[in-house]
Amino acid sequence: MFAGLARFVVRHPWWTIVSWLVVAVVVIAFSPKLSTKSDQGDFLPSKYESAQAMKVAQKAFPQQADQTTVIVVKRSDGGALTTPDVAKVGQTAAALQAKKYPTVTAVSTSKETVAPNKAVQVVVVGMKGTSTDDSKKQADAVKDIRLELPKLLSGSGLEAKVGGDVAGFVDNEDSFNQSFEIVGIATFVLIIGLILLIFRAPIAAILPLIVISVTMQVVMGLVGAASKVLNFSSDDSLSIIILIVLFGVGADYYLFLLFRYRERLRAGEDKKTAMIQSVERVGEVIASAAAAIAVTFLVLLLATFGAFKAWGPSLAIAVLFMGITALTLFPAIISLLGTAIFWPSKSWKKQPKARVSAAIGRSIGRRPWLAAVVSGGLMLVLAAGVFGFKADYDFASGFPQDTESAQATKDMEKGFPPGLTKPVQVYLKTNDGSPATDAQVAAFRAAANGAPGVARVQDPVPAPLDKSVVRVDLLLKKNPVANESVVLVKDKLRPAVHKATPDGMRSYVGGETALWSDINTVNNRDLSVTLPVAAVLIAVILALLLRSVVAPVYLVAAVLVGFASTLGSAVYVFQGGLGEAGVTFQLPIILYLFVLAIGTDYNILMTARLREEAKEGHEPREAAALAVQHGGPTVAAAGLILAGTFSVMMLAKVSFLQQMGFSVAIGISIAAFVMSTFLVPGLTAMLGHRAWWPGHGDAPKKSPAGEEEDWQVATGLRR
Repeated sequence: MFAGLARFVVRHPWWTIVSWLVVAVVVIAFSPKLSTKSDQGDFLPSKYESAQAMKVAQKAFPQQADQTTVIVVKRSDGGALTTPDVAKVGQTAAALQAKKYPTVTAVSTSKETVAPNKAVQVVVVGMKGTSTDDSKKQADAVKDIRLELPKLLSGSGLEAKVGGDVAGFVDNEDSFNQSFEIVGIATFVLIIGLILLIFRAPIAAILPLIVISVTMQVVMGLVGAASKVLNFSSDDSLSIIILIVLFGVGADYYLFLLFRYRERLRAGEDKKTAMIQSVERVGEVIASAAAAIAVTFLVLLLATFGAFKAWGPSLAIAVLFMGITALTLFPAIISLLGTAIFWPSKSWKKQPKARVSAAIGRSIGRRPWLAAVVSGGLMLVLAAGVFGFKADYDFASGFPQDTESAQATKDMEKGFPPGLTKPVQVYLKTNDGSPATDAQVAAFRAAANGAPGVARVQDPVPAPLDKSVVRVDLLLKKNPVANESVVLVKDKLRPAVHKATPDGMRSYVGGETALWSDINTVNNRDLSVTLPVAAVLIAVILALLLRSVVAPVYLVAAVLVGFASTLGSAVYVFQGGLGEAGVTFQLPIILYLFVLAIGTDYNILMTARLREEAKEGHEPREAAALAVQHGGPTVAAAGLILAGTFSVMMLAKVSFLQQMGFSVAIGISIAAFVMSTFLVPGLTAMLGHRAWWPGHGDAPKKSPAGEEEDWQVATGLRR
């Protein structure tokens, strides 16, 4: 199959390139765009209580704000607010209300928003809208309010800062943009620099960036079309994730092909024969790796969180199309360029000494058990860190803390509980639709005052349209988006609220903390389902590729331990070393996407090389040594480039980007330099022919006994 494809592509490169470009132009020009949502609550299944609370709120409180911006006012001299000060704040709120900003529903303050210790007073600015256009209008309103406040408070001895989610977005937009600019530039420089270092060839360095960038446009078109056919939408992060996946697997497949092409040229083959042989030998590896990764991603269809369901088919499309590109467009272009792709370097003509990889291969061939025990032991030690994992939902704490919104939060906490801006919203609804009574609400408030973690119970807010519904806000004592608050709401507060609900009523616990608690539950459930299913499917694909039952078992086990050791490393560094409250809650699913995928890539490449060397007539230890010698540089180069690419994210000013960059970089490093280089060859050499049971995947094409004996003597395996 791959031999036929290779012959066609190499003998008809222009047909291949033109056909690929025609498909690209049609897809890019006519495919619809993928629709996205920014509210994570939109992806939560309706069976979860926070989603049900949202529905109650939408019907009973149609004017309720989607976002809350807060203006925190205090005296410039640090003194307590006076009665005239409070009156001035009220006048300021009225003046801002009169400006009638688009998307702003109300600007309000009251005696209740004056801190009990008179340190600060809060003005609440409610905002409607969740679309991209609404977000821009909300940001414009915050910017204008900041310009107006000094004028309105001039000469009063008062000063104000604007905080809340929208203000935080305004303040941190530059940090995000600067982070992505830094990461983008550094990524391109690093990829080009490392490939230049490896091949000393500028064309070889630039080619993958151009091809993968164009492929990205085609993939986004295909994903947009799929979203209409399959009726899904995703969150705003999908396009970035697709870009990272494409550069990850695309760079891998390109290097797999280019290293083998150079190897065949060094063996004396002409440029066309060398490329045909390369595609024939690497084609099965690329196709199997792409299939395994695509299946891994498609398993996300079993997830209950809507965003993950959208990621599944989208990323599967990305990987499969990248696989097609790697087996058609890359070989066609390289076959036209021939040896010019390595210009001006002449190293492709010389057989490398490969001292390092040869030495590693010999050591594994001599003592495979030592390589397996040490590498496996290291991964298990790192994996133990998983038991200390804590999820972090506080995005704001990961941004610079010298911004106005961050300072506003600190000022507000001088007089109010941290939960003021993100209250737990309890919706009380009568079972029979009758109006909620004052006695019922009073009974609930009295009981809620003693609920776990509650600092204050706000005055009830009757629904304007539905008299059977009342909202009671509970202010938490601690940061409402901290992991401990999320766990508190899930495990203690929500059950306490249900217990405190008066007879004849039902309560729905909503708000951002409750939303994150449900997302936490969904994440745990989805990972517990997708990881084992993905492992089984990857094992099936490996079994078909290798015609073996034994090898897929330890290969998949190695990848899963690699996943755990990567997450454990993040826990050690960020929670232990840096003392952070937790690791971003998205990290496990991100590592699922990247580490499982890349780890599978490298394992398939190394195992295919192990089988290839065995088929050449080499015994297991000899095959392991030669596989590491010849395949190790490819894995090392791919791992170095990918790990380096992700590591530049640590230059960002945003904590979760730093965590993501470090974790994926360390995961790729473990996969390339520990698992695929030492653990897998070591285990395969230890098991010998049993690794390929019940098939004969290592059955030699010939039996060069004399050559095998000479090699054993040369390497010291036999004296």
